[in-house]
Amino acid sequence: MIYPEFHLTGVEQATSAGATITKPAHETFWGGYAGYFQGPDYQLWEVAWNPVWEIEE
Repeated sequence: MIYPEFHLTGVEQATSAGATITKPAHETFWGGYAGYFQGPDYQLWEVAWNPVWEIEE
């Protein structure tokens, strides 16, 4: 399972690589977390976590 802490770490890694946070990570109405950033190449990204997503490894 991926936890919100992992999501926040991903956003922090993007920031340290030169990304700009466009919308900080926040709780969503569906029970997860989402945040948005813009990379150095101006591409917009969303990082999200949903507690019911099951990712097979």
